[in-house]
Amino acid sequence: MTNHLFDGLTQAGFAKPGRDFIRTAGDVRMTYSEVEAVSARYANVLIDLGVQPGDRVAVQVDKSLDALLLYLATIRAGGVFLPLNTAYTASEIEYFLTDAEPRLFVCTPAKKDALAEVAENARTAIETLGAGSNEGRVDGSLAMKADSAPAQFQTICRSGENLAAILYTSGTTGRSKGAMLTHENLLSNAETLKAYWGFSEDDVLLHALPIFHTHGLFVASNTVMLAGGSMIFLPKFDLDVVFANLPAATSMMGVPTFYTRMLDDERLNRDSTAHMRLFTSGSAPLLAETHRAFEQRTGQRILERYGMTETNMNTSNPYDSERRAGTVGFPLPNVELRITDPDSGETLPNGGIGMIEVKGPNVFKGYWRMPEKTASEFRDDGFFVTGDLGQIDEDGYVSIVGRDKDLVITGGYNVYPKEIELLIDELDGVIESAVIGVPHPDFGEGVVGVVVGKNGLEEKAILSSLEGRLARFKQPKRIVFVEELPRNTMGKVQKNVLREKFGNILSA
Repeated sequence: MTNHLFDGLTQAGFAKPGRDFIRTAGDVRMTYSEVEAVSARYANVLIDLGVQPGDRVAVQVDKSLDALLLYLATIRAGGVFLPLNTAYTASEIEYFLTDAEPRLFVCTPAKKDALAEVAENARTAIETLGAGSNEGRVDGSLAMKADSAPAQFQTICRSGENLAAILYTSGTTGRSKGAMLTHENLLSNAETLKAYWGFSEDDVLLHALPIFHTHGLFVASNTVMLAGGSMIFLPKFDLDVVFANLPAATSMMGVPTFYTRMLDDERLNRDSTAHMRLFTSGSAPLLAETHRAFEQRTGQRILERYGMTETNMNTSNPYDSERRAGTVGFPLPNVELRITDPDSGETLPNGGIGMIEVKGPNVFKGYWRMPEKTASEFRDDGFFVTGDLGQIDEDGYVSIVGRDKDLVITGGYNVYPKEIELLIDELDGVIESAVIGVPHPDFGEGVVGVVVGKNGLEEKAILSSLEGRLARFKQPKRIVFVEELPRNTMGKVQKNVLREKFGNILSA
């Protein structure tokens, strides 16, 4: 018996131990042989700290090579990795520790004093791990323990059905839910992406994503590792650092804001990207305008895909054929996807807008300690109700219309924000927009457009331009302007924040 995920991810790399797996912007390198040794050191420390198979290891640390190896070590030791957003406050951490009851909580050295009491109240041991520097030095109590631990470890056996990770949802409505992901969930998705996107040992991924999220931790790191490829590991997205390291890369995974910022930089051109074979985008919708502008500047078509915390990746535009702007492509191999009526659950024909439901080996096991919530999110035939609204066109391409909770119901009519956002975004002077529903005294909800625009853009001009292009019930009652749209760390617009801010605008 093997450790399903760890052995699967590392087989190709460990077969060539002298190959580089990862390097920093400061050119600190780590071979696959060193990955095996250092992950063994951390796994030994976890065992010494009492971590047993199935125990959770909660981690809120800055991005570093050792932070990634701690993930591998947790899996190797039979534990369940629980990454936490570095922006979470002490009160938020208290909820996660109380809910997940991890055996160990690892934080940055700078936060230990503030979080020690929280960990104590949750009866969780606390250790620290710092990001160190580009020279490769790391600090913290866990790193010190690892330095003196053995470099050999007998990997704990775990099956595909065992839990590998718990990732908490953002909790924009209600309290955060812990999505339970198994070894098979993660490995099967990495195998699919490796094949579908053509990753090999020759690939070098420019990694500028955070690693507390599905995108950076599983989609990026797992896929490259499975292929026996390598990564340039950047602490964050910084244009100067990205362009300095781009010549050594073959691929890059990003969020839409990465690409809009690159488009604002004159260094982005056909010469600077000619050697790249793949740019992908996810975690938030990529504007069709951004897609087209990037292709015009570079000759490269960004590959957009669709996934979520509970499922990893569900769909992708094709690698070898048309990548259609404004869509997220086709269901991935072994993933079933359908569009259903949100009320009846009946499958809709192509072209119909409804709930996206998916089924496959990538779909999570359920929500941690929430059996009733888990049961409510799955159909009797095993399909997971994603909460995303979408449609499938006549060619089979899937498009995301919005979140179910973002649907606006005005006067009994359904309004899908994406339809209106696309029209607003086309207007001269509009940089981007978000459409929300807010309380209305007559219609229950009214449509409001929130716009980031250039100086001189007026509400009346936008409203006038939409007349005749939308049914009256879809037309915004108001247009408000903001300097920027609120986003979470992965670039998703936080419409709940906008609804709270402008909730009284139609009732005043």
